[in-house]
Amino acid sequence: MTTESQPAHPTSDLEGYAPFDQLRFDRPSPGVLRITLDAPGLNAVGVEAHGQLAEVWRVVDRDPTTRVALLCGAGKGFSAGGSFELIEEILDDYGSRLRVMREARDLVHNVIDCSKPIVSAIHGPAVGAGLVAALLADVSVVGRNAKIIDGHTRLGVTAGDHAAICWPLLCGMAKAKYYLLTCDPLSGEEAERIGLVSLCVDDAEVQDRALAVAVQLAQGAQQAIRWTKQTLNHWYRAQSGLFDASLAYEMVGFGGPDAREGLSSHAERRDPDFGGPTAQ
Repeated sequence: MTTESQPAHPTSDLEGYAPFDQLRFDRPSPGVLRITLDAPGLNAVGVEAHGQLAEVWRVVDRDPTTRVALLCGAGKGFSAGGSFELIEEILDDYGSRLRVMREARDLVHNVIDCSKPIVSAIHGPAVGAGLVAALLADVSVVGRNAKIIDGHTRLGVTAGDHAAICWPLLCGMAKAKYYLLTCDPLSGEEAERIGLVSLCVDDAEVQDRALAVAVQLAQGAQQAIRWTKQTLNHWYRAQSGLFDASLAYEMVGFGGPDAREGLSSHAERRDPDFGGPTAQ
């Protein structure tokens, strides 16, 4: 079963997703809604896309024709994270910083609270807002050579958004601290080994395997599946205070000099200079 060879089902029932013009939608199988990140810069999440990625899960939850959502990225990778434009706006404008903080909070809670199961297909680089939804998905399928990075501290800000709420639960505190503090990349194979993702497959099989899981869930007992998700996600809801704190610390960091240096160094493809051992 390949996503390329199977024709998509009629898209007339996708009108409710018209406002989400930064995302692409199709129905690869009955009951399955595929949401594709498809943008320049390796599917970088821009200003409008950030809000849409947060809000779309509310529509999925209410959509009577969708039993399962499948999240994937177009082209050579899943997502390169927030665009330069988005990050610069957060740095330069307090109102934008508050808006993005609210959107980041909504993204996490809306994925957790969506009653429909969500499957993610992760290939290539996976960073930032896209990674939030990918790791919080109920089943995450990753390519063996995928490159997962939480780059917050490399950017000079606290590992906020999803990291504090789910990494310790998924892979344990020791591994969570190591990867969140150092920003070292994980291959898909290593991510599965430590429990950060559900399944690891050969890169060429990611989309097919993720779709197969989505189809299996779409054919299952819907109330049983949804209530199981609802119950298990109380583990995440129990950490909501911790999550709010991490997100607030992240946004405080965007108002400081380290975030500006982090963005400049990324744009200039050099190591950041955060002041060395004498910095406070």
